[in-house]
Amino acid sequence: MLNISKNKTFKNILSALTVAFFGFFLLNLTFIFDAFYQNAIRGIIALSINLGPDTQLYWFPPLMHISFVVIIGIISWFIFKSKLKTSYKATFMIVPLAVVLVTIGMFFYRWPIAVYSLGCLFSLGILYYLYHTKQPWLYYFTLILISFIMLMVGVFNVEI
Repeated sequence: MLNISKNKTFKNILSALTVAFFGFFLLNLTFIFDAFYQNAIRGIIALSINLGPDTQLYWFPPLMHISFVVIIGIISWFIFKSKLKTSYKATFMIVPLAVVLVTIGMFFYRWPIAVYSLGCLFSLGILYYLYHTKQPWLYYFTLILISFIMLMVGVFNVEI
Protein backbone atom coordinates (compact mmCIF):
# COMPACT_ATOMS: atom_id res chain seq x y z
CA MET A 1 0.00 0.00 0.00
CA LEU A 2 1.24 3.47 -0.94
CA ASN A 3 1.91 5.68 2.05
CA ILE A 4 0.51 9.00 0.87
CA SER A 5 2.17 11.07 3.62
CA LYS A 6 5.65 10.10 2.34
CA ASN A 7 4.88 10.83 -1.31
CA LYS A 8 6.90 13.89 -2.37
CA THR A 9 4.44 14.90 -5.09
CA PHE A 10 1.58 14.81 -2.62
CA LYS A 11 3.55 16.94 -0.15
CA ASN A 12 4.35 19.48 -2.87
CA ILE A 13 0.71 19.72 -3.97
CA LEU A 14 -0.38 20.06 -0.35
CA SER A 15 2.23 22.79 0.21
CA ALA A 16 1.03 24.71 -2.85
CA LEU A 17 -2.62 24.44 -1.78
CA THR A 18 -1.72 25.52 1.75
CA VAL A 19 0.17 28.56 0.46
CA ALA A 20 -2.74 29.52 -1.78
CA PHE A 21 -5.40 29.08 0.92
CA PHE A 22 -3.62 30.75 3.83
CA GLY A 23 -2.11 33.37 1.52
CA PHE A 24 -5.61 34.37 0.43
CA PHE A 25 -6.61 34.56 4.09
CA LEU A 26 -3.56 36.72 4.90
CA LEU A 27 -4.31 38.93 1.92
CA ASN A 28 -7.81 39.61 3.23
CA LEU A 29 -6.39 40.42 6.66
CA THR A 30 -3.89 42.76 5.02
CA PHE A 31 -6.57 44.78 3.26
CA ILE A 32 -8.57 44.96 6.50
CA PHE A 33 -5.40 46.17 8.24
CA ASP A 34 -4.97 48.76 5.47
CA ALA A 35 -8.50 50.04 6.04
CA PHE A 36 -7.91 50.34 9.79
CA TYR A 37 -4.53 51.98 9.23
CA GLN A 38 -5.88 54.53 6.77
CA ASN A 39 -8.93 55.31 8.92
CA ALA A 40 -6.75 55.75 12.02
CA ILE A 41 -4.34 58.09 10.25
CA ARG A 42 -7.19 60.05 8.67
CA GLY A 43 -8.85 60.34 12.08
CA ILE A 44 -5.68 61.70 13.65
CA ILE A 45 -4.99 64.10 10.77
CA ALA A 46 -8.63 65.23 10.68
CA LEU A 47 -8.23 66.64 14.17
CA SER A 48 -6.18 69.48 12.72
CA ILE A 49 -6.83 69.45 8.95
CA ASN A 50 -10.08 69.24 7.01
CA LEU A 51 -10.03 66.03 4.95
CA GLY A 52 -13.45 66.46 3.37
CA PRO A 53 -14.22 66.01 -0.33
CA ASP A 54 -13.25 69.63 -1.05
CA THR A 55 -9.77 69.29 0.43
CA GLN A 56 -6.81 70.49 -1.60
CA LEU A 57 -4.38 67.90 -0.21
CA TYR A 58 -3.84 65.98 -3.46
CA TRP A 59 -0.65 64.45 -2.10
CA PHE A 60 -2.33 62.91 0.95
CA PRO A 61 -3.99 59.77 -0.53
CA PRO A 62 -0.84 58.70 -2.43
CA LEU A 63 1.21 59.30 0.70
CA MET A 64 -1.15 57.05 2.65
CA HIS A 65 -0.73 54.23 0.14
CA ILE A 66 3.04 54.60 -0.04
CA SER A 67 3.30 54.61 3.75
CA PHE A 68 1.30 51.38 3.88
CA VAL A 69 3.64 49.78 1.32
CA VAL A 70 6.56 50.85 3.52
CA ILE A 71 4.93 49.31 6.61
CA ILE A 72 4.33 46.04 4.74
CA GLY A 73 7.92 46.18 3.48
CA ILE A 74 9.29 46.53 7.01
CA ILE A 75 7.12 43.69 8.31
CA SER A 76 8.17 41.58 5.30
CA TRP A 77 11.84 42.24 5.94
CA PHE A 78 11.52 40.86 9.47
CA ILE A 79 9.52 37.86 8.28
CA PHE A 80 11.99 36.95 5.51
CA LYS A 81 15.01 37.40 7.79
CA SER A 82 13.45 35.16 10.45
CA LYS A 83 14.04 31.44 10.83
CA LEU A 84 10.47 30.56 9.81
CA LYS A 85 9.97 27.58 7.52
CA THR A 86 9.90 28.19 3.78
CA SER A 87 6.21 27.35 3.57
CA TYR A 88 5.35 30.10 6.06
CA LYS A 89 7.50 32.64 4.27
CA ALA A 90 6.05 31.67 0.89
CA THR A 91 2.56 32.04 2.31
CA PHE A 92 3.36 35.48 3.68
CA MET A 93 5.09 36.45 0.43
CA ILE A 94 1.64 36.84 -1.13
CA VAL A 95 1.09 39.93 1.02
CA PRO A 96 3.98 42.18 -0.10
CA LEU A 97 3.66 41.06 -3.72
CA ALA A 98 -0.06 41.82 -3.81
CA VAL A 99 0.35 45.13 -1.97
CA VAL A 100 2.95 46.34 -4.45
CA LEU A 101 0.99 45.13 -7.49
CA VAL A 102 -2.24 46.70 -6.22
CA THR A 103 -0.40 49.94 -5.47
CA ILE A 104 0.99 50.00 -9.01
CA GLY A 105 -2.55 49.48 -10.27
CA MET A 106 -3.90 52.29 -8.10
CA PHE A 107 -1.26 54.81 -9.10
CA PHE A 108 -1.40 54.11 -12.82
CA TYR A 109 -5.03 53.02 -13.33
CA ARG A 110 -5.54 55.67 -16.01
CA TRP A 111 -2.84 54.07 -18.16
CA PRO A 112 -3.47 50.31 -18.36
CA ILE A 113 -0.36 49.72 -20.44
CA ALA A 114 1.73 51.27 -17.66
CA VAL A 115 0.01 49.11 -15.03
CA TYR A 116 0.66 45.90 -16.96
CA SER A 117 4.19 46.92 -17.94
CA LEU A 118 5.24 47.97 -14.42
CA GLY A 119 3.54 44.92 -12.89
CA CYS A 120 5.35 42.69 -15.36
CA LEU A 121 8.70 44.40 -14.70
CA PHE A 122 8.17 44.09 -10.95
CA SER A 123 7.28 40.40 -11.22
CA LEU A 124 10.21 39.71 -13.56
CA GLY A 125 12.52 41.51 -11.13
CA ILE A 126 11.31 39.31 -8.28
CA LEU A 127 11.63 36.24 -10.52
CA TYR A 128 15.22 37.20 -11.33
CA TYR A 129 15.98 37.67 -7.64
CA LEU A 130 14.48 34.27 -6.78
CA TYR A 131 16.46 32.58 -9.55
CA HIS A 132 19.68 34.44 -8.78
CA THR A 133 19.51 33.54 -5.08
CA LYS A 134 18.36 29.94 -5.80
CA GLN A 135 15.23 30.11 -3.68
CA PRO A 136 12.90 27.12 -3.18
CA TRP A 137 10.20 26.37 -5.74
CA LEU A 138 7.42 27.45 -3.38
CA TYR A 139 8.49 31.10 -3.76
CA TYR A 140 8.22 30.79 -7.53
CA PHE A 141 4.76 29.29 -7.14
CA THR A 142 3.71 32.17 -4.90
CA LEU A 143 5.01 34.75 -7.37
CA ILE A 144 3.26 33.13 -10.33
CA LEU A 145 0.03 32.66 -8.37
CA ILE A 146 -0.30 36.23 -7.11
CA SER A 147 0.92 37.75 -10.39
CA PHE A 148 -1.71 35.78 -12.29
CA ILE A 149 -4.45 36.66 -9.80
CA MET A 150 -3.57 40.37 -9.92
CA LEU A 151 -3.48 40.20 -13.73
CA MET A 152 -7.00 38.73 -13.71
CA VAL A 153 -8.11 41.45 -11.25
CA GLY A 154 -6.90 44.03 -13.77
CA VAL A 155 -8.26 42.33 -16.87
CA PHE A 156 -11.71 41.82 -15.39
CA ASN A 157 -11.77 45.22 -13.61
CA VAL A 158 -12.36 43.67 -10.19
CA GLU A 159 -12.84 46.31 -7.49
CA ILE A 160 -10.83 45.74 -4.35
